[in-house]
Amino acid sequence: MNQRTNGREPARAPARDVRGLAKAHLHLHLTGAMRPATLVELAAGHGIAVPPPLPRTAGTWADFQDRYDASRQAIRTADDVRRVVTEAAEDDAKDGCGWLEIQVDPTSYAPVFGGPRAALEAVLEGARAAVIPVGVIVASSWRRSPEHATGLARLAAEYAGRGVVGFGLSNDERGAAVADFAPAFRVARDAGLLGTPHSGFYTGAEHVRACVEHLGAQRIGHGTSAAADPATLALLAERRVALELCPTSYPPFGVHELAAIPVRALLDAGVPVAVATDDPLLFGTGLAEQYAICREVLGLDDDELAVLAVAGIEASAAPPAVKATMLSSVDAWLR
Repeated sequence: MNQRTNGREPARAPARDVRGLAKAHLHLHLTGAMRPATLVELAAGHGIAVPPPLPRTAGTWADFQDRYDASRQAIRTADDVRRVVTEAAEDDAKDGCGWLEIQVDPTSYAPVFGGPRAALEAVLEGARAAVIPVGVIVASSWRRSPEHATGLARLAAEYAGRGVVGFGLSNDERGAAVADFAPAFRVARDAGLLGTPHSGFYTGAEHVRACVEHLGAQRIGHGTSAAADPATLALLAERRVALELCPTSYPPFGVHELAAIPVRALLDAGVPVAVATDDPLLFGTGLAEQYAICREVLGLDDDELAVLAVAGIEASAAPPAVKATMLSSVDAWLR
Protein backbone atom coordinates (compact mmCIF):
# COMPACT_ATOMS: atom_id res chain seq x y z
CA MET A 1 0.00 0.00 0.00
CA ASN A 2 1.12 3.58 -0.70
CA GLN A 3 -1.09 5.32 1.86
CA ARG A 4 0.36 8.21 3.83
CA THR A 5 -0.19 8.90 7.50
CA ASN A 6 -0.46 12.60 8.46
CA GLY A 7 1.32 13.47 5.23
CA ARG A 8 4.23 11.17 5.94
CA GLU A 9 5.32 7.95 4.24
CA PRO A 10 4.38 4.91 6.36
CA ALA A 11 7.32 3.31 8.16
CA ARG A 12 9.03 0.55 6.23
CA ALA A 13 9.74 -2.79 7.80
CA PRO A 14 13.44 -3.19 8.58
CA ALA A 15 15.40 -5.14 6.00
CA ARG A 16 16.02 -8.76 6.86
CA ASP A 17 19.54 -9.57 8.04
CA VAL A 18 21.31 -11.20 5.08
CA ARG A 19 23.35 -13.28 7.51
CA GLY A 20 20.17 -15.12 8.39
CA LEU A 21 19.58 -16.19 4.79
CA ALA A 22 20.71 -19.78 4.24
CA LYS A 23 23.37 -20.00 1.55
CA ALA A 24 25.61 -22.38 -0.33
CA HIS A 25 29.03 -20.96 -1.19
CA LEU A 26 30.18 -22.39 -4.52
CA HIS A 27 33.16 -20.30 -5.64
CA LEU A 28 36.03 -19.93 -3.17
CA HIS A 29 39.72 -20.58 -3.86
CA LEU A 30 41.90 -22.05 -1.14
CA THR A 31 44.58 -19.37 -0.92
CA GLY A 32 42.02 -16.61 -1.41
CA ALA A 33 40.00 -18.01 1.49
CA MET A 34 42.76 -17.19 3.99
CA ARG A 35 42.05 -14.62 6.68
CA PRO A 36 44.38 -11.60 6.39
CA ALA A 37 45.53 -12.12 9.98
CA THR A 38 46.28 -15.77 9.24
CA LEU A 39 48.33 -14.76 6.21
CA VAL A 40 50.40 -12.41 8.37
CA GLU A 41 50.90 -15.07 11.04
CA LEU A 42 51.79 -17.89 8.64
CA ALA A 43 54.08 -15.67 6.58
CA ALA A 44 55.96 -14.60 9.70
CA GLY A 45 56.29 -18.21 10.84
CA HIS A 46 57.73 -19.28 7.49
CA GLY A 47 59.86 -16.17 6.99
CA ILE A 48 57.88 -14.96 3.97
CA ALA A 49 57.00 -11.38 3.08
CA VAL A 50 53.32 -10.46 3.06
CA PRO A 51 52.28 -9.19 -0.38
CA PRO A 52 50.73 -5.72 -0.71
CA PRO A 53 46.96 -5.38 -1.10
CA LEU A 54 45.37 -5.62 -4.53
CA PRO A 55 44.85 -2.17 -6.10
CA ARG A 56 41.26 -0.98 -5.90
CA THR A 57 41.53 0.73 -9.26
CA ALA A 58 41.43 -1.22 -12.51
CA GLY A 59 44.49 -3.42 -12.80
CA THR A 60 45.68 -6.43 -14.72
CA TRP A 61 45.38 -10.13 -14.20
CA ALA A 62 49.13 -10.17 -13.48
CA ASP A 63 48.56 -7.78 -10.54
CA PHE A 64 46.16 -10.30 -9.07
CA GLN A 65 48.14 -13.43 -9.90
CA ASP A 66 51.38 -12.07 -8.43
CA ARG A 67 49.69 -11.33 -5.11
CA TYR A 68 47.82 -14.62 -5.13
CA ASP A 69 51.01 -16.61 -5.79
CA ALA A 70 52.89 -14.69 -3.09
CA SER A 71 50.10 -15.37 -0.58
CA ARG A 72 50.10 -19.07 -1.46
CA GLN A 73 53.73 -19.33 -0.36
CA ALA A 74 52.54 -18.92 3.24
CA ILE A 75 50.68 -22.26 3.08
CA ARG A 76 53.43 -24.82 3.59
CA THR A 77 52.15 -27.59 5.86
CA ALA A 78 49.08 -29.77 6.28
CA ASP A 79 48.30 -27.85 9.47
CA ASP A 80 48.37 -24.60 7.48
CA VAL A 81 45.88 -26.02 4.98
CA ARG A 82 43.63 -27.35 7.72
CA ARG A 83 43.63 -23.95 9.39
CA VAL A 84 42.77 -22.07 6.19
CA VAL A 85 39.90 -24.42 5.35
CA THR A 86 38.42 -24.57 8.85
CA GLU A 87 38.65 -20.80 9.34
CA ALA A 88 37.00 -20.19 5.98
CA ALA A 89 34.17 -22.50 7.01
CA GLU A 90 33.81 -20.68 10.34
CA ASP A 91 33.60 -17.32 8.57
CA ASP A 92 31.03 -18.61 6.10
CA ALA A 93 28.96 -20.23 8.84
CA LYS A 94 28.67 -16.84 10.56
CA ASP A 95 27.39 -15.46 7.25
CA GLY A 96 24.62 -18.05 7.03
CA CYS A 97 26.39 -20.61 4.86
CA GLY A 98 25.35 -24.24 5.30
CA TRP A 99 27.44 -25.76 2.51
CA LEU A 100 30.84 -24.66 1.21
CA GLU A 101 32.75 -25.78 -1.87
CA ILE A 102 36.42 -24.86 -1.81
CA GLN A 103 38.48 -24.96 -4.98
CA VAL A 104 42.14 -25.99 -5.24
CA ASP A 105 44.71 -26.76 -7.91
CA PRO A 106 46.78 -29.40 -6.07
CA THR A 107 49.72 -28.98 -8.43
CA SER A 108 50.16 -25.40 -7.18
CA TYR A 109 50.95 -26.75 -3.71
CA ALA A 110 52.77 -29.89 -4.88
CA PRO A 111 56.32 -28.48 -4.49
CA VAL A 112 55.95 -28.13 -0.71
CA PHE A 113 53.73 -31.17 -0.19
CA GLY A 114 55.74 -33.58 -2.31
CA GLY A 115 53.03 -34.03 -4.94
CA PRO A 116 49.46 -33.10 -5.86
CA ARG A 117 47.93 -36.11 -4.09
CA ALA A 118 49.39 -35.11 -0.73
CA ALA A 119 48.22 -31.54 -1.26
CA LEU A 120 44.68 -32.68 -2.09
CA GLU A 121 44.55 -34.97 0.92
CA ALA A 122 45.54 -32.06 3.17
CA VAL A 123 42.62 -30.04 1.81
CA LEU A 124 40.24 -32.96 2.29
CA GLU A 125 41.41 -33.38 5.88
CA GLY A 126 40.64 -29.71 6.50
CA ALA A 127 37.21 -30.15 4.92
CA ARG A 128 36.42 -33.06 7.23
CA ALA A 129 37.32 -30.94 10.26
CA ALA A 130 35.19 -27.95 9.25
CA VAL A 131 32.23 -26.64 11.23
CA ILE A 132 29.92 -26.90 8.19
CA PRO A 133 29.93 -29.49 5.37
CA VAL A 134 32.64 -28.75 2.82
CA GLY A 135 33.10 -30.24 -0.64
CA VAL A 136 36.31 -29.87 -2.62
CA ILE A 137 36.58 -28.88 -6.28
CA VAL A 138 39.80 -29.86 -8.03
CA ALA A 139 40.75 -27.25 -10.61
CA SER A 140 43.29 -27.20 -13.36
CA SER A 141 44.19 -23.98 -15.18
CA TRP A 142 43.25 -22.58 -18.56
CA ARG A 143 46.96 -21.66 -18.81
CA ARG A 144 48.12 -25.28 -18.56
CA SER A 145 47.83 -27.98 -21.21
CA PRO A 146 44.70 -30.08 -21.80
CA GLU A 147 46.80 -33.14 -20.92
CA HIS A 148 47.62 -31.59 -17.54
CA ALA A 149 43.91 -30.99 -16.98
CA THR A 150 43.09 -34.60 -17.83
CA GLY A 151 45.65 -35.81 -15.32
CA LEU A 152 44.10 -33.68 -12.60
CA ALA A 153 40.62 -34.85 -13.59
CA ARG A 154 41.77 -38.43 -13.07
CA LEU A 155 43.08 -37.52 -9.63
CA ALA A 156 39.77 -35.83 -8.80
CA ALA A 157 37.87 -38.88 -10.02
CA GLU A 158 39.81 -41.10 -7.61
CA TYR A 159 38.41 -39.05 -4.72
CA ALA A 160 34.83 -38.81 -5.97
CA GLY A 161 32.62 -39.84 -3.09
CA ARG A 162 35.44 -39.10 -0.64
CA GLY A 163 35.12 -35.34 -0.45
CA VAL A 164 35.82 -34.21 -4.02
CA VAL A 165 32.59 -33.01 -5.63
CA GLY A 166 33.65 -31.22 -8.80
CA PHE A 167 36.26 -30.39 -11.40
CA GLY A 168 36.98 -26.99 -12.90
CA LEU A 169 39.36 -24.72 -14.76
CA SER A 170 40.52 -21.47 -13.17
CA ASN A 171 42.85 -18.61 -14.12
CA ASP A 172 42.71 -16.30 -17.15
CA GLU A 173 40.58 -18.04 -19.78
CA ARG A 174 41.74 -15.98 -22.76
CA GLY A 175 43.42 -17.80 -25.63
CA ALA A 176 42.54 -21.34 -24.61
CA ALA A 177 40.68 -23.64 -27.01
CA VAL A 178 37.68 -24.81 -25.01
CA ALA A 179 37.08 -28.02 -26.94
CA ASP A 180 40.63 -29.23 -26.18
CA PHE A 181 39.64 -29.67 -22.54
CA ALA A 182 36.66 -31.91 -23.29
CA PRO A 183 38.53 -35.15 -22.42
CA ALA A 184 39.30 -33.86 -18.92
CA PHE A 185 35.67 -32.97 -18.28
CA ARG A 186 34.56 -36.32 -19.67
CA VAL A 187 36.72 -38.06 -17.05
CA ALA A 188 35.18 -35.92 -14.33
CA ARG A 189 31.63 -36.38 -15.58
CA ASP A 190 32.04 -40.17 -15.76
CA ALA A 191 33.05 -40.08 -12.08
CA GLY A 192 29.91 -38.14 -11.17
CA LEU A 193 31.69 -34.84 -10.54
CA LEU A 194 30.23 -31.43 -11.33
CA GLY A 195 31.90 -29.49 -14.15
CA THR A 196 32.51 -25.85 -13.22
CA PRO A 197 35.01 -23.96 -15.39
CA HIS A 198 35.75 -20.25 -15.16
CA SER A 199 34.50 -18.39 -18.23
CA GLY A 200 33.04 -15.10 -19.36
CA PHE A 201 35.28 -13.01 -17.12
CA TYR A 202 37.54 -11.62 -19.82
CA THR A 203 36.00 -13.61 -22.67
CA GLY A 204 32.67 -13.08 -24.39
CA ALA A 205 29.44 -15.01 -24.39
CA GLU A 206 30.76 -17.38 -27.07
CA HIS A 207 33.28 -18.75 -24.57
CA VAL A 208 30.57 -19.36 -21.99
CA ARG A 209 28.47 -21.13 -24.59
CA ALA A 210 31.43 -23.30 -25.65
CA CYS A 211 31.98 -24.38 -22.05
CA VAL A 212 28.41 -25.64 -21.91
CA GLU A 213 28.41 -27.26 -25.33
CA HIS A 214 31.91 -28.79 -25.37
CA LEU A 215 32.63 -29.37 -21.68
CA GLY A 216 29.14 -30.10 -20.41
CA ALA A 217 29.58 -27.43 -17.74
CA GLN A 218 26.88 -27.53 -15.09
CA ARG A 219 28.08 -24.28 -13.53
CA ILE A 220 30.20 -21.42 -14.81
CA GLY A 221 32.58 -19.43 -12.67
CA HIS A 222 31.56 -15.79 -13.34
CA GLY A 223 30.04 -15.94 -16.85
CA THR A 224 28.69 -12.39 -16.72
CA SER A 225 29.45 -11.76 -20.41
CA ALA A 226 26.59 -14.15 -21.22
CA ALA A 227 24.20 -11.28 -20.46
CA ALA A 228 25.11 -9.70 -23.80
CA ASP A 229 23.87 -12.62 -25.91
CA PRO A 230 20.21 -13.76 -25.82
CA ALA A 231 21.05 -17.17 -27.34
CA THR A 232 23.60 -17.92 -24.62
CA LEU A 233 21.18 -16.76 -21.93
CA ALA A 234 18.53 -19.07 -23.37
CA LEU A 235 20.97 -22.00 -23.34
CA LEU A 236 21.96 -21.37 -19.72
CA ALA A 237 18.34 -21.05 -18.67
CA GLU A 238 17.24 -24.15 -20.58
CA ARG A 239 19.99 -26.34 -19.16
CA ARG A 240 19.87 -24.75 -15.71
CA VAL A 241 23.56 -23.89 -15.81
CA ALA A 242 24.26 -21.69 -12.80
CA LEU A 243 26.59 -18.70 -12.95
CA GLU A 244 28.79 -18.16 -9.90
CA LEU A 245 28.63 -14.40 -9.46
CA CYS A 246 31.37 -12.76 -7.35
CA PRO A 247 30.51 -9.03 -7.30
CA THR A 248 33.71 -7.58 -5.81
CA SER A 249 35.92 -9.53 -8.24
CA TYR A 250 35.05 -7.35 -11.22
CA PRO A 251 35.83 -3.68 -10.41
CA PRO A 252 39.58 -4.20 -9.76
CA PHE A 253 39.99 -5.50 -13.32
CA GLY A 254 37.69 -3.05 -15.06
CA VAL A 255 35.32 -5.88 -16.01
CA HIS A 256 32.25 -4.26 -14.40
CA GLU A 257 31.63 -1.45 -11.99
CA LEU A 258 29.58 -2.79 -9.08
CA ALA A 259 26.39 -1.06 -10.20
CA ALA A 260 26.81 -2.40 -13.75
CA ILE A 261 26.97 -6.11 -12.91
CA PRO A 262 24.16 -7.59 -15.04
CA VAL A 263 22.53 -9.68 -12.34
CA ARG A 264 19.02 -8.48 -13.11
CA ALA A 265 19.38 -9.27 -16.81
CA LEU A 266 20.52 -12.76 -15.88
CA LEU A 267 17.63 -13.29 -13.49
CA ASP A 268 15.09 -11.89 -15.96
CA ALA A 269 16.35 -14.43 -18.51
CA GLY A 270 15.77 -17.29 -16.06
CA VAL A 271 19.46 -18.04 -15.56
CA PRO A 272 20.33 -19.50 -12.13
CA VAL A 273 22.72 -17.14 -10.34
CA ALA A 274 24.67 -18.09 -7.22
CA VAL A 275 26.55 -15.48 -5.17
CA ALA A 276 30.11 -16.16 -4.01
CA THR A 277 33.27 -14.39 -2.84
CA ASP A 278 36.02 -15.81 -5.10
CA ASP A 279 39.02 -14.59 -3.05
CA PRO A 280 38.03 -12.58 0.03
CA LEU A 281 41.69 -12.35 1.07
CA LEU A 282 42.36 -10.13 -1.94
CA PHE A 283 38.95 -8.56 -2.54
CA GLY A 284 38.12 -7.95 1.12
CA THR A 285 34.47 -9.02 1.09
CA GLY A 286 32.78 -11.96 2.80
CA LEU A 287 29.73 -13.92 1.70
CA ALA A 288 27.06 -11.94 3.55
CA GLU A 289 28.61 -8.70 2.30
CA GLN A 290 28.29 -9.92 -1.29
CA TYR A 291 24.57 -10.42 -0.72
CA ALA A 292 24.40 -6.96 0.85
CA ILE A 293 25.95 -5.53 -2.33
CA CYS A 294 23.26 -7.28 -4.35
CA ARG A 295 20.66 -5.51 -2.22
CA GLU A 296 22.22 -2.10 -1.70
CA VAL A 297 24.06 -1.54 -4.99
CA LEU A 298 22.28 -3.79 -7.49
CA GLY A 299 18.82 -3.06 -6.13
CA LEU A 300 17.58 -6.59 -5.45
CA ASP A 301 14.81 -7.02 -2.92
CA ASP A 302 14.60 -9.79 -0.35
CA ASP A 303 12.55 -12.06 -2.61
CA GLU A 304 15.28 -11.77 -5.25
CA LEU A 305 18.02 -12.39 -2.69
CA ALA A 306 16.18 -15.56 -1.78
CA VAL A 307 16.12 -16.54 -5.47
CA LEU A 308 19.91 -16.20 -5.52
CA ALA A 309 20.25 -18.28 -2.38
CA VAL A 310 17.98 -21.02 -3.73
CA ALA A 311 19.92 -21.10 -7.01
CA GLY A 312 23.17 -21.62 -5.13
CA ILE A 313 21.72 -24.37 -2.99
CA GLU A 314 20.16 -26.19 -5.92
CA ALA A 315 23.33 -25.92 -8.05
CA SER A 316 25.56 -27.19 -5.25
CA ALA A 317 26.88 -30.69 -4.71
CA ALA A 318 25.37 -30.76 -1.23
CA PRO A 319 23.62 -34.00 -0.20
CA PRO A 320 19.83 -33.92 -0.59
CA ALA A 321 19.21 -33.68 3.16
CA VAL A 322 21.53 -30.67 3.47
CA LYS A 323 19.81 -29.00 0.52
CA ALA A 324 16.37 -29.62 1.99
CA THR A 325 17.37 -28.09 5.32
CA MET A 326 18.79 -24.98 3.68
CA LEU A 327 15.83 -24.53 1.35
CA SER A 328 13.46 -24.76 4.30
CA SER A 329 15.53 -22.12 6.07
CA VAL A 330 15.26 -19.78 3.06
CA ASP A 331 11.48 -20.09 3.24
CA ALA A 332 11.57 -19.32 6.95
CA TRP A 333 13.75 -16.23 6.32
CA LEU A 334 11.18 -14.88 3.86
CA ARG A 335 8.30 -15.53 6.23
